[in-house]
Amino acid sequence: MIVTYRDALNQALREEMERDDRVFLMGEEVAVYQGAYKVSKGLLSEFGEMRVVDTPITELGFAGVGVGAAMVGLRPVIEFMSWNFALLALDQVVNSAAKMLYMSGGQYPIPMVFRGPSGAALQLAAQHSQAWESWLAHIPGLKVVTPGTPADAKGLLKSAIRDDNPVVVLEGEMLYNTKGDVPEGDHLVPLGAAELKREGDHCSIITNGKMILVALQVADQLASEGIRVDVLDLRTVRPLDVPAITASVRKTNRAVVLEEGWEMAGIGAQIVDTIQRECFDDLDAPVLRVHQADTPMPYAKNLERAAKPDAAKTIAAVKKVMYVAN
Repeated sequence: MIVTYRDALNQALREEMERDDRVFLMGEEVAVYQGAYKVSKGLLSEFGEMRVVDTPITELGFAGVGVGAAMVGLRPVIEFMSWNFALLALDQVVNSAAKMLYMSGGQYPIPMVFRGPSGAALQLAAQHSQAWESWLAHIPGLKVVTPGTPADAKGLLKSAIRDDNPVVVLEGEMLYNTKGDVPEGDHLVPLGAAELKREGDHCSIITNGKMILVALQVADQLASEGIRVDVLDLRTVRPLDVPAITASVRKTNRAVVLEEGWEMAGIGAQIVDTIQRECFDDLDAPVLRVHQADTPMPYAKNLERAAKPDAAKTIAAVKKVMYVAN
């Protein structure tokens, strides 16, 4: 069934709310307005205002309410209009949700989801364009997923809602209108499992989130030149699927890590560390990273375009590790 990324998330929410009456959605404009990105369309009329809850503009407040609800046995889904706004709520995410099970000696599991758009869109400038994977994956106690396709959006969100731990779902703002095939029925994608989206034997491109679309574009362009690449979609960045990463690199002997965020302490740094520890003797070239420029995201179109990771930069990196002249 071909559906948009937005509708795949909507399906996941509806199905899990039908399945378990402890699941509820809370956030800014999720009810009457049906979501800033229309992910919650139709849910208020179907489930009522006790389970689809509009909040004031108080990220710290409603995130904390969600943590409390999870402590007493409910399964809240907290929607942030943008993860950039969630900066105001990180005390609840990092110091309450992530640590409560540990600090209570196992007495209080926190079965909840924090979800919303992350990363750059088009000309939203520096404060609204940040990719949050490395920030949140740094925290023990959180699971962090970054779906890049409609099928993964549905399957990962359903698994996140059923998980008994706090799960962060970082959605791509530029992905909501993209379309893809979503399996019918109770489609679940396990947390912590990467997927090989394209198979090759010359180089591995390891990526996640909306960069999977860039990686697949790169794979198509390189295939026309006789270069076959593995495209490994991590899907979950905490926990990482180390066996999938190592299997790909041991097959191709070369790797390029493509990430949306900044270079310093990024997800790519962790992946490169994993590769050099587990696959050092398999490598025929240094692992290269493609990432956002080390600057706040510019507003001007030309500068924004120059700052973002893209297909051309990724192709250049693949050719470099293969010693192919550009």
